[in-house]
Amino acid sequence: MMSLMVHLKTAAHLRGKGDRIAKVTFRGLSFYSRVAENCEEEAHFNQTFRWPIASRLDADEMLEIQVYNYSKVFSNRLVGTFCMVLQKVAEEGHLELTDTLIDDNNTSIKTSVTLEIRYQPMDETMGVWSDGELLGVPDDRDGMFAFETDSLLSGQSRGSGMSAGRALQGSIPTFRKAGKSVFSAMKLGKIKNSKDDHKKGDEPAILDMEDLDRKAMRLAGTLEADTISLASVTAVTTNVSNKRSKPDIKMEPSSGRPVDYQISITVIEARQLIGLNMDPVVCVEIGDDKKYTSMKESTNCPYYNEYFVFDFHVPPDVMFDKIIKLSVIHSKNLLRSGTLVGTFKMDVGTVYSQPEHQFYHKWAILSDPDDITAGCKGYIKCDIAVVGKGDNIRTPHKANETNEDDIEGNFLLPEGIPAERQWARFYVKVYRAEGLPKMNTNIMANVKKALTGENRDLVDPYVQVQFAGQKGKTSVQRSSYEPIWNEQIIFSELFPPLCRRLKIQIRDSDKVNDVAIGTYFIDLRKISNDGDKGFLPTLGPAWVNMYGSTRQYTLMDEHQDLNEGLGEGVSFRARLLLSITVEILDTASPEIISSTDVQVEAVSNISESATGKIEEFFLFGSFLEATMIDRKIGDKAISFEITIGNYGNQIDGMSRLSSTKKNKKDGEKEEEENELIQNSSEDEADEDGELVSVSSTPPMRPFITDRNYFHLPYFEKKPCVYIKSWWQDQRRRLYNSNMMDKIADKLEEGLNDVQEIIKTEKAFPERRLRGVLEELSVGCSRFVTLANKDLNQAGRTKLDRERLKSCMREMDSMGQQAKQLRTQVKKNIVRDKLKLAHNFLQKLRFLADEPQHSIPDVFIWMMSNNKRIAYARIPSKDILYSIVDEETGKDCGKVKAVFLKLPGKKGFGSAGWTVQAKLELYLWLGLTKQRKDFLSGLPNGFEEVKVAKMGPSLHLVPPVSLVYNMKQVFQLRAHMYQARSLFAADSSGLSDPFARVFFSTHSQVTEVLSETLCPTWDELLVFDDVELFGEATELRDDPPIIVVEIYDQDTVGKAEFIGRTFAKPTIKMCDEHYGPPRFPPQLEYYQIYRGNCSAGELLAAFELLQIPFDAEEIRQALIAVHNFAVPQIKIGQGGRADLPPIEEPTDTERGPIVPVPLGIRPVLSHYRIEVLFWGLRDLKRINLALVDRPRVDIECAGRGVQSALIQNYKKNPNFSTLVKWFEVDLPENELLHPPLNIRVVDCRAFGRYILVGSHVVTSLRRFIYSPPDKTSNKWATAAKLMNGYMVLTNGGSQPRSSPSLSSHTLSHPPGDIIVNVDGEPPIRKMDTVVKLDAMSDAVVKVDMTEEEGDKEKKKKKKKKKKGGVEEEDEADESVLDWWSKYFASIETLKETLRAQEVAQAEAEEREDLEIAAEAAGSRTKEKGKEKKSSKDKKKSQAADSLEKQPFKVKLDELVVYNKELESEYGNFEDWLHTFNLYRGKAGDDDEHTLDDDRIVGRFKGSLCMYKLPLPGEISREAGFDPNMGMFQSIPHNDPINVLVRVYVVRATDLHPADINGKADPYIVIKLGKSEVKDKENYISKQLNPVFGKAFDIEATFPVESMLTVSVYDWDLVGTDDLIGETKIDLENRFYSKYRATCGISSTYSVHGYNVWRDPLKPSQILAKLCKDGKIDAPQYGPGGKVKVADRIFHGPTEIEEENGLKKQTEEHLALSVLNHWEEIPRVGCKLVPEHVETRSLLHPDKPGIEQGRIEMWADMFPMDMPAPGPAIDISPRKPKRYELRVIIWNTDEVILEDDDYFTGEKSSDIFVRGWLKGQQEDRQDTDVHYHSLTGEGNFNWRFVFPFNYLIAEEKIVISKKESMFSWDETEYKIPPRLTLQVWDADHFSADDFLGAIELDLNRFPRGAKTAKQCSLNMIRNEQELPTISIFKQKRVKGWWPFVARDENDEIELTGKVEAELHLVMAEEAEKSPVGLGRNEPDPLEKPNRPDTSLMWFLSPLKSIRYFIWHNYRWLILKALGLILLLLMAGLFLYSIPGYLVKKMLGA
Repeated sequence: MMSLMVHLKTAAHLRGKGDRIAKVTFRGLSFYSRVAENCEEEAHFNQTFRWPIASRLDADEMLEIQVYNYSKVFSNRLVGTFCMVLQKVAEEGHLELTDTLIDDNNTSIKTSVTLEIRYQPMDETMGVWSDGELLGVPDDRDGMFAFETDSLLSGQSRGSGMSAGRALQGSIPTFRKAGKSVFSAMKLGKIKNSKDDHKKGDEPAILDMEDLDRKAMRLAGTLEADTISLASVTAVTTNVSNKRSKPDIKMEPSSGRPVDYQISITVIEARQLIGLNMDPVVCVEIGDDKKYTSMKESTNCPYYNEYFVFDFHVPPDVMFDKIIKLSVIHSKNLLRSGTLVGTFKMDVGTVYSQPEHQFYHKWAILSDPDDITAGCKGYIKCDIAVVGKGDNIRTPHKANETNEDDIEGNFLLPEGIPAERQWARFYVKVYRAEGLPKMNTNIMANVKKALTGENRDLVDPYVQVQFAGQKGKTSVQRSSYEPIWNEQIIFSELFPPLCRRLKIQIRDSDKVNDVAIGTYFIDLRKISNDGDKGFLPTLGPAWVNMYGSTRQYTLMDEHQDLNEGLGEGVSFRARLLLSITVEILDTASPEIISSTDVQVEAVSNISESATGKIEEFFLFGSFLEATMIDRKIGDKAISFEITIGNYGNQIDGMSRLSSTKKNKKDGEKEEEENELIQNSSEDEADEDGELVSVSSTPPMRPFITDRNYFHLPYFEKKPCVYIKSWWQDQRRRLYNSNMMDKIADKLEEGLNDVQEIIKTEKAFPERRLRGVLEELSVGCSRFVTLANKDLNQAGRTKLDRERLKSCMREMDSMGQQAKQLRTQVKKNIVRDKLKLAHNFLQKLRFLADEPQHSIPDVFIWMMSNNKRIAYARIPSKDILYSIVDEETGKDCGKVKAVFLKLPGKKGFGSAGWTVQAKLELYLWLGLTKQRKDFLSGLPNGFEEVKVAKMGPSLHLVPPVSLVYNMKQVFQLRAHMYQARSLFAADSSGLSDPFARVFFSTHSQVTEVLSETLCPTWDELLVFDDVELFGEATELRDDPPIIVVEIYDQDTVGKAEFIGRTFAKPTIKMCDEHYGPPRFPPQLEYYQIYRGNCSAGELLAAFELLQIPFDAEEIRQALIAVHNFAVPQIKIGQGGRADLPPIEEPTDTERGPIVPVPLGIRPVLSHYRIEVLFWGLRDLKRINLALVDRPRVDIECAGRGVQSALIQNYKKNPNFSTLVKWFEVDLPENELLHPPLNIRVVDCRAFGRYILVGSHVVTSLRRFIYSPPDKTSNKWATAAKLMNGYMVLTNGGSQPRSSPSLSSHTLSHPPGDIIVNVDGEPPIRKMDTVVKLDAMSDAVVKVDMTEEEGDKEKKKKKKKKKKGGVEEEDEADESVLDWWSKYFASIETLKETLRAQEVAQAEAEEREDLEIAAEAAGSRTKEKGKEKKSSKDKKKSQAADSLEKQPFKVKLDELVVYNKELESEYGNFEDWLHTFNLYRGKAGDDDEHTLDDDRIVGRFKGSLCMYKLPLPGEISREAGFDPNMGMFQSIPHNDPINVLVRVYVVRATDLHPADINGKADPYIVIKLGKSEVKDKENYISKQLNPVFGKAFDIEATFPVESMLTVSVYDWDLVGTDDLIGETKIDLENRFYSKYRATCGISSTYSVHGYNVWRDPLKPSQILAKLCKDGKIDAPQYGPGGKVKVADRIFHGPTEIEEENGLKKQTEEHLALSVLNHWEEIPRVGCKLVPEHVETRSLLHPDKPGIEQGRIEMWADMFPMDMPAPGPAIDISPRKPKRYELRVIIWNTDEVILEDDDYFTGEKSSDIFVRGWLKGQQEDRQDTDVHYHSLTGEGNFNWRFVFPFNYLIAEEKIVISKKESMFSWDETEYKIPPRLTLQVWDADHFSADDFLGAIELDLNRFPRGAKTAKQCSLNMIRNEQELPTISIFKQKRVKGWWPFVARDENDEIELTGKVEAELHLVMAEEAEKSPVGLGRNEPDPLEKPNRPDTSLMWFLSPLKSIRYFIWHNYRWLILKALGLILLLLMAGLFLYSIPGYLVKKMLGA
């Protein structure tokens, strides 16, 4: 056994005289030494501590020794700390040393310690360590004593095995433990839960980050920085709380509120539908909405491409439970509903949880619900997307989807679900319920009683279960509060189901309408596990609790929604005993029921004990404070009631009378008892001398706190309540949950710390993250050890056992992964690892949620006038007690601040934000037999008041109230400095904020600052004589929280609530020194919440100072106030240190307001802020008047500047003076910078000003200018005068390089510039263009020279001639057009995305492998296999698709952005920023997206701030204009005329606007006053229209700079509707240094499809850029080189003109520089390339939800430049006309269908049918080959199919009218598929379908040479066989199989056809026409058919002869042979006697 021993000898050089104690900590486990009493200089401890350790001693582990001055009364004072790294010990095993300690401030002090350390690596002689022996603690009586390594709870934990501190006041616990790190700290406003007793040592307080570093470095010694981890570090700390728990700041329930959702489903096509000759329709059903596709005739693989949109406005829970059902129906029409082929079901939640909330191009597997034995019924290919508000769904780019996705790899299933799902039965057994409320009025009951003479229960319950779109119900139990059903409901569904939740409801059956009593949802993921060692869904038998509205019955229950499961239930409704099991069906077994209808059966009863032993539980609560009671309820007496289940519920709890004790134990109460204690808080003993519960406090009248709130006078007397209740003892479940919750809380807090460190840019976030992960792994291993002893407990349900096992596995692996992750945390990847750690957090929260309830939640109701007003709900697990610390609930035995809220819908919106009451509440819940410690967590210093007349067992009786005889008096100082980003509460878009601070029963307000969202109050509020009850030391560790509410002052009516935040004060006791490190406190930011939304931040500090006092004075005062003498008041010791003085009010104008004192307010520096005023845009009317003369006022920290006045806004909205500045004093600390306010006012006549709108710049950091560092070559990070324009974005010269652009990410630091100069000859063309990153180090590659291109072309031509078959080639220059370029670019985009996917999959895999390698052995990830396979699949798919790409001819490409150009280039705000101006009240809750409605205009300009004085060299630069300040050489803002050319390519996924689910879109373009409507060119019935148009508009900036491109829907009658629009700010683009005026193409050519669009040539553009950027002009050298700013670029130097002549040019060279402009130092940036951007279309009525997308781009040309050439032609390609000629030569082996009348033989009358576009449009039939007896048919028949075809998209284009009523033709695009079918002709009945084949003309298998070689494999192995395209081959002949499906859905061969396909262009077809069938011209010869095929009744004999001979010839021959034989035999027999006689007679 390995162990570490530390012998602590002495501590020397101590100051003063006193008792000392030392604490030694290693691996988070602490020991205390004995107390060395009365020692002066030296303390002799001479004690040995030993730690048995299970893992080797690590070289970087630490030992920590802390020496304290010990005090019996107060907390121990820390003298100093000694820390060492045990590296040497690990190496040598033994070490003796003497070293000095360091104090709080990390300075070395004289005191030293002497110690000896031994480390024993392995030694068998030592015994096993027993907990008790090690600790010297007696074993606990229950044997439940648990040893605590690192408490899961927090840094500190109480020594276990002892009752809390009370019993040990004088002695020291043998074992105590404090945080495992040097730094244990707490963020203000974040309260850690902890359980140390109050004498814990004082931890270091304010830790400066630098100190931490020094300390950490010193501790680390020789360690590298990458291994240090900090336990918990944040800015400021108070002592960590131990008796209070964390309040929850977010108040409002959000779950029940309806939200907008849009579900869009595209049904693309269906394949392999089972059935013969179907006419399929797809029905899409969501909830109750149904939509149908059109019907496709006679096909098993219909192509639809139809788009459906469903809009919903419901709460999220309701939305996600809705089922999406896709079903295929065969031959549905108006008259008949059709037959169902198959369905597919999935709930909306599953789709929403997918990445991007969507499935894209996936195949849904259809199954038949009525026949579960049948297999798959076909596949539907579809896209499903669910868009909530604000979700932005990015579908992959809609391009020509040529890659025929294989069905297998793309099933519509979430990852990890197998494709082959099996059928399963879900059994939901419903046993019984109890505690139901009455669901009828008492009057009704009395009427019934009068009529029937019996007293009935007023409820008729039944249970309804909903799952996967089906409902099942139990029977109704009439009149029963305790119904017993014993029934099971059986669902059949595929497993795993794609529906997440089962909904179980108890409903009350009623004649009129049934109402829900309560609802419970079961999440299947929580009751099953899909890993290798997982288990099927299982639950119970267990009780589940249902919550809902209050229990009084009213006819119109306003909270009925709560009973339906929407929102948080406000009262217990009932509990239901149920169980769930799942059985996978073996569909092969014969006795299976094949239907999936819901069945209901009876089941046997279940024993009482099955759900656990019933135990008596005891709930105790004490109300320490009730404040902030809303003034509406403040005038009546108020009491509080606590209930658990129906226990303690006095108004409406009991449901029935019962006299037997038995029933009482079963969960009911006796009504008489209730009456007995209705108004008494006196305890009475009932007949057995048992306790009677007291569940409500005595009513009291509240006192006034201030204008808004009241408080109850619970001063020293605190009322208590207690309730006894009986429940099944299933505490273990809750214990495990609690352990995980605590680990999760600790993790969450740690992660918040890390985020805070990152956000405030403090040093070393990675160390804190390592600490967090370390804590997590320790926590996980602790969980596993604690849960281990729980494995073998009996009486548990299967779910308990399985869940425990899987939790242990998960926790174990999580611990391992956390360890592994800890080693990987490095500085530069903190954020990524933080994300991974967040995944742990989500997983923990998921695991901790226990699906099987046991004890119901506790409700606290505030009652007034016997009515329920407001409530709080506390989960029972949070207050559940356990002997083991970690298992105790987080609020058990702690004081918790509880905020009461209004129930149900009343709590939505503004009512939900106001606190109804704030309670300081202490709760304890546990078994009655464990209740000896139930008071231990209360603040000390009270006496219990019990009822006098209790008998002998008085000591067991809980108190009715507590009287505190200890009181402390404090002064609270609230330093309210400022708030920022507040919610706009007034119609002006501003607020008049003031803050109200509440502490205990006091409240004060700051002054009101008018019209601001960023008030700087700078005010100190002093609360004198705040009385707090309890011991001083405890209060010091545990102050109550301070609540700060911010209001908006209104002149009329009451102030409006803005938001609320909580804070904890820093406390100074009177014996403490007011000075560093804890005082004065620092200002901190507190997040202000309004409901669940953030409403700003408050910058403040709070301190609580104890007031020294005189005992006699206080006694006198108390007697005066309370009229009773308080028996000896125990008073904390009165120190003499007076309070720090308060400065007097300094500012005479502000009156008596005291400012925040100097030590606390921030240190200021002198800054100058320069403002660039550019102009104002889009100002709306104010009070119906136009804005005419606006001005902008800028204000920051009380200083400001005003712009020049715009004289006439209509004519020129730009400012005449561009730059102004002002100077201001701002805090040194950038995080404390106040916001800057921008306000626009309109100057009216007579000196009046009207506020137009305002904008708040919350953070000025991005505008701070730091001078360039001359030494730095990292240009990207140094600020520069770039291009002459000051770049204000933080070093942001480059746009964020985007993933869509860069096909490789680079690891170079952003600023290194690497230029590879290429000295090689011209390079070959690359396959795909690698788009270069902004900081790329790729070599500049340029297209090959033209001569080479020529050679290539010649080669190609030669090849063609040899091949004989002339192939048409896309690359022929004449064929190439803009669309070729576009489609090629889209391919590139897709390849880039694919490559990324591969890279991502590989990265994920690598990470998985690393983690798996760490957690090696049996602990490999359970889901590893599945995960891996899916990743492999992804990878291989992507890789395949990369490989499959044939070598493409190189086209010049453009860049296709699948998003807005702005998002790629930082909104083009490189120097000109746009600030939205707001006015009007802000929208609430989730409506922040509605801020768009509040925008009243935009201010364009910029800011630049810098500290004064500025370094001189800047102003000395050449051409520095002092008037422009930092904004040098920006263009002037005079009006400028511009030609804007807008190209609209196409729109995709438009929202349908017509009833038929389609739209008739056309484009409208608005710019200023000019508007272009393209109404006459609308595209009929199309949701993916291709517009292909260019529009020219002339505009004048700045007046007309906002371009709106809208898509409207054309309507024949009525006005046209807007589908969606997008807005583009052209001005920012025009002036941007990214040069977004006209995209730069990749190559320069003067003619052809890639013609140069810009009027300026590349060389002119380059020269201009160099001039603007103040760099030397480009130098063109020989050999195709050009030099710019010391960079050399290469390129070709010749260009081919239209006539084919070559000439020299420098343009290619200049262009290669432009394409790599970002590599130029100082001024370089990525120039906008030639591109197409994809923009979202939005509709003002549906904010935030995309209505489709539009692909477009805009070019701008200034009118003072040469005019540009004509617009490029991007009009849509016209489809080419083709003619497909199909000759059907012969058929063979066609199955025979008909029986002959006379002969009974089989034959068929064969004919072949074929079509290309659709059966209706162009089907053609051959003639009939009658009476084929062998399946052979001869036809020689020709079909001719003319069609229009788009080569690029591989689609046939059909235009037809949809119906006779259609106004115009609709264009459809369908894939080119030729269908051939073989039929049997019947004269009188319908023809019989025999078989079919479908050939995709682009890729179909080559026909077999002979009929023999033609087999089913040609269909089955279609993927493997080589395919051909008729468009390349032109002519093909061969045999193909006909197939159909038999009864078992197997494919069978039903015939073969010999056909010849010949494709000709329309021109050729005209030249050489052919006839249909066998007609002229070019007729085919008649087939040579056997005679029988003629009508056999014409020549009966002939045909009979043929029949008989043909069919029976062998029979006839055999018969003839037999007859001959018989004749012979007969003759032989006939003649033999004669012969014999002759022989015998010798004749």
